[in-house]
Amino acid sequence: MDRPLKTLERVLSKAGLGSRTDARAWIHERRVKVNGRTVENPEHWVDFERDRVELDGRLVKPVKRLYILLYKPAGYITSKGDPEGRPTVYDLLKDVPTFVGTVGRLDEDSSGLLLFTNDTQLAERLTNPDYHVEKTYLVKCATRLTDDQLEQLRNGIELKDGPTRPAKVERVRDAESKTFLEITLTEGRNRQVRRMIEALESKVLKLVRIRLGKLTLDGIKSGHWRHLTPTEVRDLTKSLK
Repeated sequence: MDRPLKTLERVLSKAGLGSRTDARAWIHERRVKVNGRTVENPEHWVDFERDRVELDGRLVKPVKRLYILLYKPAGYITSKGDPEGRPTVYDLLKDVPTFVGTVGRLDEDSSGLLLFTNDTQLAERLTNPDYHVEKTYLVKCATRLTDDQLEQLRNGIELKDGPTRPAKVERVRDAESKTFLEITLTEGRNRQVRRMIEALESKVLKLVRIRLGKLTLDGIKSGHWRHLTPTEVRDLTKSLK
């Protein structure tokens, strides 16, 4: 019977000790042993069911899987640390007992739903465009967009890294010289919504992610987080099959 092999950096990350970047640093610092021997290669294959992995002399054990939904406020970066000293989303998760990675990102000026988990397999599927997971945003545009411009968003916009997939777009309302719209994507390129609006010679003034799959921000305040319910985790998993 084949055994489930994983790289050493992945084993450390999946155990909830830190990110894969953290794990690589620990390995290069000779702080990690496998079966009593120091290993300096992050790509070293490990059978976590049979091999004994230690960090600083302590046995590394599997941890309970966590799934956390955060209502990210604007002004926080989606990173564990920042050399410029800006607040990060992890400042809002200080009570979480183990490391959880972000599922996708929201830039500093954006707010809304951000998912965290130490279930790396689920995270990779949720961010893989092949699974067509829907992400919905409320957008305030700097100009009033025409129906033709909204249709361009629906059909796909040509960006420097290629055309976007067709999107679901609804005009929420117009106010003076601005348009408020709701847009749903099934891919997650860097700053994609902002770049799509800029391609229409407009600009995003406010961006809030309100939905990921079936998950919403209902009942949660900005800057707060909660655990997903077992039903929500099952629904996410089912949507990826």
